[in-house]
Amino acid sequence: MKLAYSPASPYVRKVTACAIARGLDAKIERWKVATTDPALPPLNPLSKVPTLVTDEGAMLYDSPVICEYLDSLGDAPKLFPAAGAARWTALRRQALGDGIMDASQPRRREIALPQDEGRVSYIALQRGKVEAALNTLEAEAGTLDGLATIGEITIACALGYLDFRYANEPWRPGRPELEAWYAKASALPPMALTVPVG
Repeated sequence: MKLAYSPASPYVRKVTACAIARGLDAKIERWKVATTDPALPPLNPLSKVPTLVTDEGAMLYDSPVICEYLDSLGDAPKLFPAAGAARWTALRRQALGDGIMDASQPRRREIALPQDEGRVSYIALQRGKVEAALNTLEAEAGTLDGLATIGEITIACALGYLDFRYANEPWRPGRPELEAWYAKASALPPMALTVPVG
């Protein structure tokens, strides 16, 4: 397998964390690429990372798809529960973590641009989404279980991204349960081995 990646992408971190959790990391060749690289669009028309080329030559993109594909390989415990309430909880938590990243990543570009009224409103809206998601996670932090599912891995990657890019906006104050869970989760190999750089 070959993974097109950027070392600072939280979505790439999510894929790599899943690969580590599933014991597949050594089977993935990495290709560091900019999203403007002309070699990327033939593999992914959206020209985004992560993009995975499977051993069979299939091209997969977007972290939820790639993570579910990796979860279909091998015999290690599954990150995507097969059915029932556990599956829907894991998928909902994945969506919540992805939503934090979706609201946070583009905001970095907006901050660097002239701060007209529309841009200030957009930034405030995105920050509000992140705050609401963090409050939801604090309320259910007692039910998070290490990095047992795709939901917990995605949440950990989202919190790590906030630390990485928004250290000046600390998320921990007022969220002791989430802070305690994250301290334990970030010490586990899928997180400890994928700390972002750049």
